[in-house]
Amino acid sequence: MLHFEGETGPYIQYTYARIFSILDKADVQLEEMTYQSLGVQAWSVILLLEQFPRVVTNAYEQADPSLVAKYALQLARAFNKYYANNKILSNDDLQSSRLTLCYCVAIMLEESLALLGISAPKNM
Repeated sequence: MLHFEGETGPYIQYTYARIFSILDKADVQLEEMTYQSLGVQAWSVILLLEQFPRVVTNAYEQADPSLVAKYALQLARAFNKYYANNKILSNDDLQSSRLTLCYCVAIMLEESLALLGISAPKNM
């Protein structure tokens, strides 16, 4: 239950805190973020972001919160894979787009955790 690896709540919380650490280091105002195509490497993350409303609706209709938990785990895994293969803070033309993607993932993780009654700490 307290492991930071595998299918656990702390894994999702850690991913959320990691994203906010990246955003803090970037020291960018959220209103200044822009979006440009990030290519195929970000596609798995973007597809999962798009699924959030449908997952929440299905979880509600089926009275099955595990659907939200599974979604949050998938999103955290997809983001961590993206993060491992792409430098977010790169001071290039795509940095703002990568930070925007990070922020979007953070929002979905925070909302998923909130629906499950779990806090989303910005530091761990």
